[in-house]
Amino acid sequence: MEQKTFNGLGIAPDILKTLNQRGFTEPTPIQFQSIPSAIEGKDIIGIAQTGTGKTLAFAIPMIQKLISSNSNGLIVLPTRELAIQVNESLEKIGKPLGLKTAILIGGDSMDRQIRQIRNKPHVFIATPGRLVDHMQRRTLSLAKVSILVLDEADRMLDMGFELEIKKILQNVPKEKQVMLFSATMPPRILQIARTYMQLPISIEIAPSGSMTNQVTHEIFFLRQPSKIALLDNILQKHVGSTLIFSRTKHGAKKIAAQIRNMGHTASEIHSDRSLRQRLSALTGFKSGKFRVLVATDIAARGIDVTNIELVINYDLPESPEDYVHRIGRTGRASKTGHAISFATPAQKYTVRMIEHLIKKRLPVSKLPTLSQERYSDKEDKPEISKNNRTSYPRRNRRPDSGGRSNFHGRADSSKRSSSKSRSTSSSNSDSNSQSSSLRRSDSDKRPASPRGPRSHYKGGKSSSPSSR
Repeated sequence: MEQKTFNGLGIAPDILKTLNQRGFTEPTPIQFQSIPSAIEGKDIIGIAQTGTGKTLAFAIPMIQKLISSNSNGLIVLPTRELAIQVNESLEKIGKPLGLKTAILIGGDSMDRQIRQIRNKPHVFIATPGRLVDHMQRRTLSLAKVSILVLDEADRMLDMGFELEIKKILQNVPKEKQVMLFSATMPPRILQIARTYMQLPISIEIAPSGSMTNQVTHEIFFLRQPSKIALLDNILQKHVGSTLIFSRTKHGAKKIAAQIRNMGHTASEIHSDRSLRQRLSALTGFKSGKFRVLVATDIAARGIDVTNIELVINYDLPESPEDYVHRIGRTGRASKTGHAISFATPAQKYTVRMIEHLIKKRLPVSKLPTLSQERYSDKEDKPEISKNNRTSYPRRNRRPDSGGRSNFHGRADSSKRSSSKSRSTSSSNSDSNSQSSSLRRSDSDKRPASPRGPRSHYKGGKSSSPSSR
């Protein structure tokens, strides 16, 4: 089979020379199919697996067009980390040719970004929220944008940036080139894209949501309190660099602390950390200073490290598409990787949804023998669902208990039996004590208030329908 090269794709000689100097000699499939059409100025919808070189697929045509024109390029993406890494990729190819960029992201100094804008960069790399901030302050004009790239657009919608994306699309010139790249492409994104794109070419290297064959998968079903012990067991067996995903920032912080207590070097990335702290953690993970990095989904699409050996889903993602992007952090650049997921028995439906998307079954592994002695019971609490109820089974309710549980029904019956016992024992006493006992018994059996039974929670409100 003939080896593909960047020659013959319409790339300018100076850019070809830079690509060779940087070690880019063979284009990936998404690059090979996208670059010629993008250089011709056509709108493109590109779908490819994570880690297959989508960034260069739009960066090379953008650099070639902007170097010889007076227009701007705009790249909009979901996270700060991804923005910084896309900028690094652009600078590798474009900096020797005089390309200037500006990074407009939250958490960074607004004054510094304004200075970058005044320096007249060729390309703006921005997250939606900060870009709209600059537009509202009139510190940035999009009037000269001739190429717009929406990178990981589905994630931007998941993060609630739909209004910002529409505002950006409405403020760029009508005559422009639009390129949209992602590993997943839900219908909502396609609808927005087609509204603002002219006869887009769809380039699908792999079906949306497909996974690379370089990554192997396995899943453990276990109770929530056993997760940390299983994680300890896995980290002892797998000694390479490991990326762990937590569903919440509190969980990420807690997991990282417990991993350090196990004797491993670890850091975390989540929204409570400053931009400097997140970049420091990411740099330390790349250099090997930290063997383990714990992250929330904000980092799932902003971590481009080629030697991650293991990805662990400590918590399953909220959407099946996020599973694709999490696992895409390993097995990059033709290297092999492994992915392990932890799931509770109540999450079987979520697992089936993931399997439906990636079109393969996740092998279920048998739990090893775990020791809980090293871990405090205080650290592991029952899993709380979205309606703030624990995952414990509900108690049976008595039809005549006014909505109270059997626990309280038993308590009421014990009161009545106690009153009955007192009445019986007092029947041999004088009439005054007997009538007193009968009054106590009658008071225990008086009808419920019209407002309904009181809540068994301390200070609780009435649980009658009228009070809900």
